[in-house]
Amino acid sequence: MPSEIKTDVVIVGAGPTGLASAMYTARDRYDTVVLEKLVPGGQINNTDRIENFPGFKMISGSDLAVAQYEQATAFGAKIKVGVQAQALARRDDGLIEVKTNEDTFLARVVILSPGSDFRKLGVPGEDKFRSAGSGVSYCGMCDAPFFRDKTVVTVGGGNTAVEDTIHLSRFAKKVIMVHRRDEFRATKILVEELLEEEKKGVIEIKYDSVITSINGDNSVGSATIQNVKTKESHDVDCDGVFIFIGHVPNTKWLEGTLDLNEQGFIKCDPQFFRTQIPGVFVAGDCRVGAAMQLATAVGDGVTVAVFMKEYFRDPQWWNKNNAVI
Repeated sequence: MPSEIKTDVVIVGAGPTGLASAMYTARDRYDTVVLEKLVPGGQINNTDRIENFPGFKMISGSDLAVAQYEQATAFGAKIKVGVQAQALARRDDGLIEVKTNEDTFLARVVILSPGSDFRKLGVPGEDKFRSAGSGVSYCGMCDAPFFRDKTVVTVGGGNTAVEDTIHLSRFAKKVIMVHRRDEFRATKILVEELLEEEKKGVIEIKYDSVITSINGDNSVGSATIQNVKTKESHDVDCDGVFIFIGHVPNTKWLEGTLDLNEQGFIKCDPQFFRTQIPGVFVAGDCRVGAAMQLATAVGDGVTVAVFMKEYFRDPQWWNKNNAVI
């Protein structure tokens, strides 16, 4: 039978953000429960090499996840795996209720860190080669150094796609940018920079085109590109494919409960990450304005865990727009 479990803090999501929060809250002697629908670590478990996390020359995503998990649990955080949050509500007594597929949790504070997933192309080969070592990546800032002096294909037409394509051109010998339209959604100044970089010969832009498959044996060897107008297809040899078509926040279960933007990211105040429900914070890649980087995701988790104590000391702090700590 489902039961009600009371605790000080419930953290939804055991990715780098949630584990960072859990380490801080548990270390401060708050009874902490972390709810994770899959496995601790989240997206970073799919990354075999991380070189841009402060303090580590290189570490695998799975090793970092294990280290964070062990650190949080050593301080007493209870991490429940296979438990999916399904509903959130604030009760009249001020406690926050989190209903899951198993039990209902009641907490003084809830930290939402369910993260987000990369929006995928959904083409053959994408999942097979989804790691920097095999050739499919979703983060140019993270993985560009692994493709030094190689040929890569990028996909997308927004700000991130343009920025990361330019960034990749500093490392790769050739960058083939595939965009399904004949004009970009990115801001004008970024597009102007991209077109200037194209003149240097490293970047080649293929308009009105999509990728229909990513090919190779143990790693990416080519990509099949189709012109959406002529329907003609051809293969281009490449060592990697970078997909920049956006993120999908794991927040659908919060629709109608919290303020979300059009893309589903949770709205919050930019200083303390408070939502419109007192006692409910948000942190990491599911919030509006997130930088979508591992280090900043961890920083979000720490920030919320620190300022959470202000709410415990004075519940009226939640409504102080000019709060200074």
